[in-house]
Amino acid sequence: MKLLKKDLVNIHPTASILKVILDKERHDANRCIQGYFKYTKERWDKSHKPPNFKVRSLVLVSTLNFNNIKVPNKFKDSFSGPFMIKALHGPNAVKLEITGELMNKHPNFPVSLIKPYSSSDKELFPLRNKPTLEIPPLEEGERKNVKFLKERGTRNKEEREYLVRYRNPTKED
Repeated sequence: MKLLKKDLVNIHPTASILKVILDKERHDANRCIQGYFKYTKERWDKSHKPPNFKVRSLVLVSTLNFNNIKVPNKFKDSFSGPFMIKALHGPNAVKLEITGELMNKHPNFPVSLIKPYSSSDKELFPLRNKPTLEIPPLEEGERKNVKFLKERGTRNKEEREYLVRYRNPTKED
């Protein structure tokens, strides 16, 4: 396809050759870009599976970017939860019902930070037991009368400290 007419304009011979070379290179570059897009789409379609989250299903949230969890990173869990899905925002985001220490977080998360929650199966893991905390009941003589004298907040706003006085204190108190 020639855009320059030799009869109308006096063109140097090397300029017309350069235009032909540039047109061939542009055509080759477009062909390479189209091939790249086709290749990446085939790879994505082969390995990608759309998320199958549903409303009211339980999921875990990645704590990778959470900096308000008050434990060192060494001891921080990779995922927190389980949380219930309140709503789906398209195929790539969910709104969660957040409780506990993550309550101050925004409830919308991308599906890349979410994974489905599966409870432990007794048949697959027979030795996996949840620890139970046994609190011994108080006996009649163990009731103590306590008077709160002073209360103050610590630097951690969730914790409170109390100064108390026991009535009829024993040496153990």
